[in-house]
Amino acid sequence: MLPATCENASSIIPSLTADPQLNQSTVSKTRSAFNDKAVVVGLYGVPGSGKTFLLNRLKRELGQEHFAFYEGSEMIATVIPGGLDEFQKLDEQEKVYWRQLAIDTIGKKCADSGQVAVVTGHFMFWPEEEEAGWPVYTQNDLQTYTNILYLDVPAEVVAQRHLEDTEKIRPSTSVTHLCKWQQAEKTQLRRLCREYDILFSLVSPHMLLNKVSTLLCDFRHHTEEYNLSQAESKLDEAIIADQGQLETMLVIDADRTLAAEDSGALFWKEVSNLRRSRDDECTLKTLFGGPLGYSYTAFRQATLLYEETADDQEFDALCQNVASAVTMHPEFVSLLQLVAEQEHVGAVVVSCGLRRVWEKVLEREGLSKTVKVVGGGRIADGFVVTAAVKAALVARSRDTHKMYVWAFGDSPLDLDMLSKADEAIVVVGEEQTRSKTMDAALMNAIDNNGLRACQAVLPSNASPRLNTTKLPLIQLTENEFVDSVLCRRYRHASLQVLHATDKPAAKLLMTPMRDATVVGPPLLNAHKRVGFYLATELLAGAIGVEEYTIPHVQGHDTGGYRLFHEQQTSIVALMRGGEAMALGVYEAFQRAMFVHATLPKDIMLHHLQGQLTVLLVDSVVNSGKTVVEFVQHIRNLHATIRIVVVTGVAQAQSVSRGSLAQALAGHSNLSLVALRISDNKFTGRGTTDTGNRLFNTTHLP
Repeated sequence: MLPATCENASSIIPSLTADPQLNQSTVSKTRSAFNDKAVVVGLYGVPGSGKTFLLNRLKRELGQEHFAFYEGSEMIATVIPGGLDEFQKLDEQEKVYWRQLAIDTIGKKCADSGQVAVVTGHFMFWPEEEEAGWPVYTQNDLQTYTNILYLDVPAEVVAQRHLEDTEKIRPSTSVTHLCKWQQAEKTQLRRLCREYDILFSLVSPHMLLNKVSTLLCDFRHHTEEYNLSQAESKLDEAIIADQGQLETMLVIDADRTLAAEDSGALFWKEVSNLRRSRDDECTLKTLFGGPLGYSYTAFRQATLLYEETADDQEFDALCQNVASAVTMHPEFVSLLQLVAEQEHVGAVVVSCGLRRVWEKVLEREGLSKTVKVVGGGRIADGFVVTAAVKAALVARSRDTHKMYVWAFGDSPLDLDMLSKADEAIVVVGEEQTRSKTMDAALMNAIDNNGLRACQAVLPSNASPRLNTTKLPLIQLTENEFVDSVLCRRYRHASLQVLHATDKPAAKLLMTPMRDATVVGPPLLNAHKRVGFYLATELLAGAIGVEEYTIPHVQGHDTGGYRLFHEQQTSIVALMRGGEAMALGVYEAFQRAMFVHATLPKDIMLHHLQGQLTVLLVDSVVNSGKTVVEFVQHIRNLHATIRIVVVTGVAQAQSVSRGSLAQALAGHSNLSLVALRISDNKFTGRGTTDTGNRLFNTTHLP
């Protein structure tokens, strides 16, 4: 890849695959590992792309303590007696020898000094009158370079520079030919770099110096060992923030585990739509399906692909679009909401994908303060997450931080992580989206590597993997499972109570409810008004709201608000006294599911599956016996779903230290919302019973 001059190249190679220097069988399996090589970075681009200008600026910017800068042609002149004049007289085979010696010399110098070499060079020359260009790289180039940066300068700019350059005489080259030349170099370099474990990236003219400086500094110190230390530091930060209170840690993969979607695939789909074109060489599927596999180098290359695709602002916008298209499994949302309430249980998402996407997804779910993301995607993140990193972080949580670790994953990349955990859960999605290679890898891990795991099937109607004897089924919402996650330090949860007793609005709303002369439809309407008020005043604050797009009356879109996960909320009217108030809540949350229930058994599993919140609505809570029975029944069906009891009036002692408070003390993710709290222990009968007053049945025995 070190240059010869275009005018004196003594042979023409019609295509890259015809190059006799490159026999693919010579890609040595035993060559030095990436991390053992001196860091040698090539600066490439067609003539006139600004390589020499950039090299000189980098020399001034970075200094020469840690970096050594080389013009490729000058290095050839240094190693060959007689310099470039003598080199130009040689035949092609002889030129190959001196090119190899030049790059070998650079590699040895930098291995001895510990400096990073930055070398300008050419990949091929291509006179416009020729049908194909001739590459000028050697096998030694491919075995020496660790990184190649390609200056992707618009052909129009390059052509203009050719016209304005008075120091170098270059053949006239059209913009069309320069475009074709650049595309050939980029395509062939990207392929070769992946075959030879060389990190490759396009660098656009925008912010060229700053970008290249940042990349060179990253290349200088980034090794697999450094990468792991950075990831471990990130994990430690998340654990230390909890001040040593954690005893149990949930380590969860992201893509196709927390959600059915693959955020990486969604990202590149967004990029394709934005660019209105698709470069298959720039997709993760092509990268990981190639020679690099799922290696450290492959994940580093993925980071460079993200870097060359978008600047920071555009990248964040793309991540926002992707996050908007990702829906977390409600079972995980419920579980993580429950974990968030515990002082001794923590959770961290460890993702090979995009950290920023999953932070945005967790933020939308209200979990970003308690669930941290260890992941990469940009050079600034400082590390990439590989299968080995995942396993190391689980081991560190268990061995260094002395925590009991639950690990959740879905693919072969998660198997090492699962094997290091105290408890391993394989998350199994629908057949058309789940990993196609997992069954065989999982079977091998169980039969030959000692893995012991259970499987959680999401959604619940998907078919299990393997068989349920070898890989037992569990449900993330079952009491038994939740108890096993939380059991290392049990702590009674107090009943959270929100009420509006002293507010003027509550005093006005409660008056018709207490007025003995108000019965029938007027009382029904009063209860509905209370339900609507509690929904908008207290429930929306307790559960949260989310923004969505609505059409503005002036003809443009604007932001509207609705209850957080309103469509995944079940409103249960406890019959018959709670129906009117429940209808008021329903009027506020019109996307929710409405369920009538006279007895706890009227609430079925299908009323809770896929839901995140249940609102139990009754007009009055006295002793709380009925509420306790409903809560216990719901918890038996779904151990983590949020339950909010909604009532017009609650008896004070029952919600503070009475039977209701005692019975519900062990239930987390539970709260009570009331219009008012009353010290009165009166229980209505006959003409004073709320249900009888609502439906004009006070005369019945």
